Amino acid sequence: MNYIDLRSDTVTEPTDEMREAMKTAPVGDDIYADDPTVNCLEEKAARELGKEAALFVPSGTFGNQLAILTHTLRGDEVLIPEDNHIVIHEAGASAVIAGVQLRFVPAIRGKIQPEGLEARIREDDLHTPRTGLICVENAHSSGAVVSLNNMAEIFSIGQKAGIPVHLDGARIFNAAAALGCKAKDIAQYADSVMFCLSKGLCAPVGSIVAGTAEFIRKGRKNRKIMGGALRQAGVLAAPGIIAMDKMSRRLSEDHRRAKALAAGLSNLKGVAVFSEQLDINMVFFTIDPGIDTRDKSRNREVGKRLGMFLKEELFKQNIKINGPEGQVYRFATHYWISDEDIAKVLTCMAKALEDFPRKNG
Repeated sequence: MNYIDLRSDTVTEPTDEMREAMKTAPVGDDIYADDPTVNCLEEKAARELGKEAALFVPSGTFGNQLAILTHTLRGDEVLIPEDNHIVIHEAGASAVIAGVQLRFVPAIRGKIQPEGLEARIREDDLHTPRTGLICVENAHSSGAVVSLNNMAEIFSIGQKAGIPVHLDGARIFNAAAALGCKAKDIAQYADSVMFCLSKGLCAPVGSIVAGTAEFIRKGRKNRKIMGGALRQAGVLAAPGIIAMDKMSRRLSEDHRRAKALAAGLSNLKGVAVFSEQLDINMVFFTIDPGIDTRDKSRNREVGKRLGMFLKEELFKQNIKINGPEGQVYRFATHYWISDEDIAKVLTCMAKALEDFPRKNG
């Protein structure tokens, strides 16, 4: 059964072309650097980002944590906005794998305040940890894009202090489409970059870490330590090549559909779309449950029931969504979402909201 799946752009399935490429990909042992398809993907990724070298890894979280491990020493401090993916959705891996602590920097939807960053860089002191790394994210998990000017400011601060900057660029191609630039124009303001092949690009698995040749040499060994060294990985790299060559060039279509979805949702009673977070392919919004009460706990309970009701009612129409996180919903568009799908979602959302039983809260 075909579903309209708005839960994330990670749900994209490989295209027929990707499946054929997986079947016919020439392979070798990647540990020996003998897999020609992996080598091709890594070389292409390095060129695309304007870096000396790149490394194929199993996932985005793996790539971010590999970069942190490679840049830092145990006991170091990493400066990072508190709402970045590394903090919220990577299960505390930085403490477990690299043995570092995270220190939060003031930021608004990924945009770091330069003065806040500079104030948190540690002096060389007996009592304090070393500031070992600065982490940024673009596109940001909030659906917003960070400007090149802001990234340039942060990178300049890092260079001046001798601190490397790592970019969580899971959706860097979305950011490039939104900014009207190339991915390398963003990547130039980071010493290392991670991006995902499986978020909106239809590849079934895999991410890339890129940086200097020396950084990637060290990263290759750390990938082995983390259990991410692969053998005949060409069958996974082949769809990644198509993802970069073709899927990364069409993301503006997803952005257009997200804006159309946002406009339609804004017309529904009680729905408030976060228009300042509408740069890429994600729509964030809240829904007023319509209960006239000052009891916040009761409002939250009604909100939870509304979220469950919407999931169930939309699923009956072959539409998959996630419930709210902290009362905020997120819908994501991607390759497998059409204009007709957007229209159906809006119609079904309107009916479900109308049918939700609100009496007595």
